[in-house]
Amino acid sequence: MAKAVVIGGGIGGLTAGIALHREGWEVSVLERAPKLEPVGSGLAIAVNGLRALDTLGLGDAVRRLSRVQGQAGIRAAGGRWLTHTTEDTARRRYGDSVVVLLRATLVDLLVDALGPQRLRLNTTVTAVDATTGDVRTDGGELRADLVVAADGVNSAVRAALFPGHPAPVHAGVTAWRGLVPRPDVPVRSAESWGRGTVFGAHPISDDLVYFYATDLSPAGAAHGDERAELLRRFGGWHQPIPAVLRAADPARIIRNDLFYLREPLPAMHAGRVALVGDAAHPMTPNLGQGACQAIEDAVVLARLADGDLAAYTEARLRRTAEVVRRSMSICALTKLRNPVAVALRDSGMSLATRLMPDLMLRSMDGILGWRPPPRTGNGQEPAAPA
Repeated sequence: MAKAVVIGGGIGGLTAGIALHREGWEVSVLERAPKLEPVGSGLAIAVNGLRALDTLGLGDAVRRLSRVQGQAGIRAAGGRWLTHTTEDTARRRYGDSVVVLLRATLVDLLVDALGPQRLRLNTTVTAVDATTGDVRTDGGELRADLVVAADGVNSAVRAALFPGHPAPVHAGVTAWRGLVPRPDVPVRSAESWGRGTVFGAHPISDDLVYFYATDLSPAGAAHGDERAELLRRFGGWHQPIPAVLRAADPARIIRNDLFYLREPLPAMHAGRVALVGDAAHPMTPNLGQGACQAIEDAVVLARLADGDLAAYTEARLRRTAEVVRRSMSICALTKLRNPVAVALRDSGMSLATRLMPDLMLRSMDGILGWRPPPRTGNGQEPAAPA
């Protein structure tokens, strides 16, 4: 049986482990942390990510967690809708919608599907030989027919394979994320745009809301009380934003700078090594596609890994580079601070939505319309795991 070693126990790495195991590989997923922490609070799985999870029998388990109902879209800081759609409209167009859920919930689901015996925690990879497939760790050496690098934005494997390639660059934006008890005001899934600022709030259960916010900031800036800082920036915005922030625990707000890979890699593989997710194409979160693209990578890699890995690069490099580019294009729009530019941006979005009510969805067709490649075997997708 062919052996695969996956470096990194995040969403891309876990999904790659599951997908390869179901294609007949002997899999070990290596994670340097002693346990999988629920870092990141929440995330979105859109139509394309759900289709990829369907190939692993996991899509319906995620769909059951959906709380997106009614109208959703982008609002101004005062509450006026700039562009919007509905869950029903999305479902009619794509046959599916989007699920916003706890990152920890998805990780637990993936670990259960992988099987804990295939996950090796507290294992640090120190070197990878792309020619032989040797993986050196602090606990010994492994040899693999395939090595999957899923070691994140600051991937050491990517840097070793492509030493002359530019590293991810700071997008000029910092992000805050958190989970709060649902406040006593209505909360719809929406993202609101201001002058260089964004605030999103999404119910993820009957009593829990996931929020995120972004603002222009130099890399490395920090504040003593992140909730106070958020209230200073967003406390005067429309409800439910002030209520969400008042409900937040300052100690549980996550803050991090946003980075993206401005110049795509020349390939998503080298020798016996394939890169997936943020290790291959770190992106800003403006399209909500980070996790989805990692899941797509994993499923496509598993279907093509028996052959030349060049086929994997061919299938994924151009698509992921385009998603990175489009995410950064949206980020650039949210970074506008000049009042005239912001007014033109907002009025343009409103006018375009009035002229073409389905514009918000139609603009995403190229991303959300993706479908997994067919299996090379009997053509049957697996049933959901017991």
